[in-house]
Amino acid sequence: MRTLVFSSQTYDRESFLAAASPSAMDLHFQPARLNLETVALAHSYPVVCAFINDDLSAPVLEQLVAGGTRLIALRSAGYNHVDLPTAQQLGLSVVRVPAYSPHAVAEHAVALILALNRHLHRAYNRTRDGDFSLHGLTGFDLVGKTVGIVGTGQIGATFARIMAGFGCTVLAYDPYPNPAVEALGGRYLSLPQLLAQAQIISLHCPLTTESKHLINSASLAQMQFGAMLINTGRGALVDTPALIEALKSGQLGYLGLDVYEEEAQLFFEDRSDRPLQDDVLARLLTFPNVIITAHQAFLTREALGAIAQTTLDNIARWAEGSPQNLVQG
Repeated sequence: MRTLVFSSQTYDRESFLAAASPSAMDLHFQPARLNLETVALAHSYPVVCAFINDDLSAPVLEQLVAGGTRLIALRSAGYNHVDLPTAQQLGLSVVRVPAYSPHAVAEHAVALILALNRHLHRAYNRTRDGDFSLHGLTGFDLVGKTVGIVGTGQIGATFARIMAGFGCTVLAYDPYPNPAVEALGGRYLSLPQLLAQAQIISLHCPLTTESKHLINSASLAQMQFGAMLINTGRGALVDTPALIEALKSGQLGYLGLDVYEEEAQLFFEDRSDRPLQDDVLARLLTFPNVIITAHQAFLTREALGAIAQTTLDNIARWAEGSPQNLVQG
């Protein structure tokens, strides 16, 4: 099956080629993002494989169908970037990777917590400059702290297990409570209750109309003074400009982001030789109590292998007429 893989990096090519694939699979890799300017590259490809920052709006989907594309194979769990009603109207099938390695994202969230708490980023830069002083590097014990988890699917539940292992009290907010989290002793509360009681809040929920800007100036004000916020979910879960005021006042004591609402034109590329044009992101990067990584939480060998294998299986099953992991409009 002739497939064009958009937004492909070296690690995508390696993981897809290493995965066991049917002999009929004909993979072509395109580093460019999919958008109206690049959609012509997909002409005559029945399958297009897209990632989270590819443009799958109605105009792009219409051009894809006109060029012969019949399947959008997402190599991600999220699909908020796809115009599903238009895809359905055009007869385009959309499949996704519902799960790959929840450990990858959960462990990255924990890494951000540990780095922020113990000021590892600041300590690393200091010692490289020959400064071995310890002032400003005081952290806190995680044991006994209260961690609030927003969204307790596979990733949130995995994160809960890790934090319970640190001896933390686990609170959770999710419209659909997970028995696995409850078995750990996790208590489900309303979001305002969770925000008021947790010293550390980690976001693991999908981006929907209801969850967009779930964290905003009002919800930040509900948090404990000096709380830590971690987001490895989707950038638009957070109203990013509101973070700046919360950081300036000290209401937000620590911030760890692996996702950013305006990341589409920034992340996954080397822009070190150009001035940063995003003023909000530039301001966030000036705070010493902020760590931002460029959407790398998924980036483990195990997760990449699982993503590639599931994506190839999705394509093969669709070609056989028995599709799996379909996204319904």
